[in-house]
Amino acid sequence: MNFTGRSRTRLSATLSAAAVAALALALSACGGNVPASQTTAAPGTTSPETSSAAAETTSAPASTPAGTPASTSAADALCSAAMLSGALDDSGGGAAGSIYIKLIVKNTTGTTCVLDGYPGVSLVGEGNGTQLGAAAERDAAAPSSGPIQLAAGASATAVLRYTQAGNYQNCQQVPAEGLRIYPPSATDALYIAHPLTACSNEDIKLLTIGAFQAGTFQP
Repeated sequence: MNFTGRSRTRLSATLSAAAVAALALALSACGGNVPASQTTAAPGTTSPETSSAAAETTSAPASTPAGTPASTSAADALCSAAMLSGALDDSGGGAAGSIYIKLIVKNTTGTTCVLDGYPGVSLVGEGNGTQLGAAAERDAAAPSSGPIQLAAGASATAVLRYTQAGNYQNCQQVPAEGLRIYPPSATDALYIAHPLTACSNEDIKLLTIGAFQAGTFQP
């Protein structure tokens, strides 16, 4: 086929345009197959891994300094006999064959303890602390006024009424060397030397005790 110069120029331009179009199509096809691992998150978004880490950091509890107690206050302990000293004051007099004795206990420790209610009281003797007769009855006329916060060095008083053993014809009289005192709710006891006459009969009640009150007072 014989082409003129002008025809050759047009053919060359047509072929060049076709080649460029084919090359552009090939490049476009290659561009759609970019590997997923090269995908970059758009600015302002957070990847799933980052979101998870942030959630864990936010939900973690705040740390607490070691040794910090859960509470800064605690209830005071009940007074035990080991925390107290005891004394008797029988200067209060008596009436109708009875003697009123003030039972005074003092907190000998450096901390506050609690007295709440009636002490347990009994006459003891025989040189070994054997209980003689019945323990003291509670005096309903001298009830508890509530727990007593007994500070270090402070005292509390309960009124003990002792009925003369000679008032009872059938009393089997025996000498008592003193009194054994159990503070309210305590399992240990104080011993206070104070000679009295007891009845060994358990059905005769010589002692009546009131609840502890704060301080010392006249019965």
